[in-house]
Amino acid sequence: MELQHLFDEDLHDDAKPAPFYGRNFIEFCSYKALSLAISQPNYLNDKDFRSLTFDMMLAWEAPELERNLPDSEVASCSNQDVEDGWSLFYSNSTKMAVQVDDKKTVGPEAFARIAPACPVIADTVMVHNLFDVLTSSSDSRLHFLIYDKFLRSLEKVMKSVQNAMGPQLMTSLSLTQNEILIDVDGTIPTQPVLQHIGMSAWPGRLTLTNYALYFESGVGLYDKAVKYDLATDIKQVIKPELTGPLGARLFDKAVMYKSTSTAEPVYLEFPEFKGCSRRDYWLDICLEILRAHKFIRKFNLKGIQKSEALARAVLGIFRYRAVRDAFHISSSNYKTLLCFNLAESLPGGDLILETLSSLLSLISGRVGQDHVRSSPTAKKRHMFPAALLTLSRLGIVHPEKMDMLGEVTYYGGDVCVGESNPLETVVKQLKQDTGRAEAAQATVDQVKVEGIDTNLAVMKELLFPLIEIFNRLSTFGFLGRSLQISDICVILQLFNI
Repeated sequence: MELQHLFDEDLHDDAKPAPFYGRNFIEFCSYKALSLAISQPNYLNDKDFRSLTFDMMLAWEAPELERNLPDSEVASCSNQDVEDGWSLFYSNSTKMAVQVDDKKTVGPEAFARIAPACPVIADTVMVHNLFDVLTSSSDSRLHFLIYDKFLRSLEKVMKSVQNAMGPQLMTSLSLTQNEILIDVDGTIPTQPVLQHIGMSAWPGRLTLTNYALYFESGVGLYDKAVKYDLATDIKQVIKPELTGPLGARLFDKAVMYKSTSTAEPVYLEFPEFKGCSRRDYWLDICLEILRAHKFIRKFNLKGIQKSEALARAVLGIFRYRAVRDAFHISSSNYKTLLCFNLAESLPGGDLILETLSSLLSLISGRVGQDHVRSSPTAKKRHMFPAALLTLSRLGIVHPEKMDMLGEVTYYGGDVCVGESNPLETVVKQLKQDTGRAEAAQATVDQVKVEGIDTNLAVMKELLFPLIEIFNRLSTFGFLGRSLQISDICVILQLFNI
């Protein structure tokens, strides 16, 4: 019962009352197991890891079922050595899953409590939006097949980024050590990216990092890259735009970039036969990086805090890309997966940024054994740069950049056993307020429509005599010709005058 002993020793008393004990104990075990699991290489590609994290959600949703397990199985769950990795949670995950729910589906609260403990899967700001996207066709219940498909797609995104970070591309772009490659487009001849400046247009390769956009003209062989800065405050504007040959505005498939450093606007076109989803994707991810830097400047973030803010934006884009690649749904459904774009679009979104800034301020310049215990509850006294550490473990951030952090024995995410994260609380409140405001506006709009209908009815009644006169004159052929005295007499008789 080593885990239970650690749980009783470390957790505060508020989380131990009977109604919460079982569920909080599952959180404790899950967070400890995940802290070990995500330290393994290529964990996203491990089917056992994907099954385990889903089974944790199933167990969280029905913690009382542990009482029905045979004593021997309960003991086997508790006595596993911590060094065994994620097997310490329980010995038979398949049996546990069947006992909890034959259909193996989980709800939003279970997903929100477990998934953010693995920062690459979710974060506390967007976790409910991610759940809504994954369950858009399954009545708000997450099936394992969908969850598994999402994680496999996420693993492919990570591999794609790692493969793109070859020495040739890094050298041609002259990237700094702080730059993280996010996505590349235009390398396939049948799917070019066209850059329009004035009346000229030419194909090339487009690359986005966490600091800038780079365009290299050419096909196969590329010219020197042109850099479009997203980090410096040079009054950048990024928005959708129409393009066409010789400056004609015909096709709604482009992103416009302009700043004080460009002589005239630059249009980056993403041709495709149907729709503009490719353009919308690049518009969203470019805006996310631009807004992340605006956030950094507004709250004067430096060093590791700045790197963590950018890492959160990058991980959000990777999740967005994984959903986009795996599921063919409207872009309006998954663009809410980007934190800084969401804060920009939600009424009162500044509260999200202020709360995030407060949490980032708790991250110190060095994380070492003096500050960190192996327990998930240690985060009450210290914030971890979880997103940055995740990118480092995945081989996307250069290891030398992480030397300042020292040795870290636990980094889950923003989750803490038995507690709600302030970010999640703020987002929930804003979404509720937005829902109420939209409902109120819909009521006002309906009243306006009904008012217009009522006014039209009143006007029709007032004009009825004139309409009746017109109809009678038209019936007897008195319209369109000169009236004689005899005609006037007939008209007077018609209206009983």
